[in-house]
Amino acid sequence: MKAVILAAGYATRLYPLTKNTPKALLPINRKPIIDYIMEQIETIADIDEVYVISNHKFASNFEKWAADSRFSKPVSVIDDGTVSEETRLGAIGDIQFAIDKKGIDSDMVVIAGDNLFTFSLKKYYEFFKAIQTDCVCVKPFGDMEMLKQFGVAEIDENGVLIDVEEKPQEPKSNLAVYATYMYRRETIPLFKTYIAEGNKPDAPGYFVEWLCKRKQMHAFMFEEECYDIGTPQSLEHVSKIFEAKRM
Repeated sequence: MKAVILAAGYATRLYPLTKNTPKALLPINRKPIIDYIMEQIETIADIDEVYVISNHKFASNFEKWAADSRFSKPVSVIDDGTVSEETRLGAIGDIQFAIDKKGIDSDMVVIAGDNLFTFSLKKYYEFFKAIQTDCVCVKPFGDMEMLKQFGVAEIDENGVLIDVEEKPQEPKSNLAVYATYMYRRETIPLFKTYIAEGNKPDAPGYFVEWLCKRKQMHAFMFEEECYDIGTPQSLEHVSKIFEAKRM
């Protein structure tokens, strides 16, 4: 299994913090966000390589981080060659770029580099292996107004994904989809099909929205936390939570 960490965004909403530092390398309780993701990846024995997708502006930052890190999994930084918001490939475009660049032909977990989660990635993986379908992870969300900023899933009584809608104006359920996806080997070529059809290459949830209408997928339900670090306020909020846990 390969792990792909999406970290090619420019995080302009976090300026000036991300002027010279990529969002995934911002510290939470003195540790970069990406380290928390890597610690979860380390718990899955079947993951044999980790690919971090960066834009050209921050590729050297990630190269230095990878060189200084002491994780057991080999980490490669993929420079997608883009230099601005206007030229970026989008998350789905970056996934396809990584598939092409590294010849990915195996199961794959895709994780957004700004998602700080406390659920067990290992338990999610065990669910994925047992259920034998592509999977998304979901959590009931109480704030229906805030839910409009997420992908929203509809599932049946067996946890099969019926539909996903990215940032709906009228959410059809209270299940928020978080940006950690597990795909089976046979699904990997469908990223190229999706892009070739002219679909949106940006938010990774758009691919799930398309895919769940073409093959069976399941939702992994979790109760723990998953924080989306999108603004200086959210960064400060999450930092305080993690500092309090440390004390």
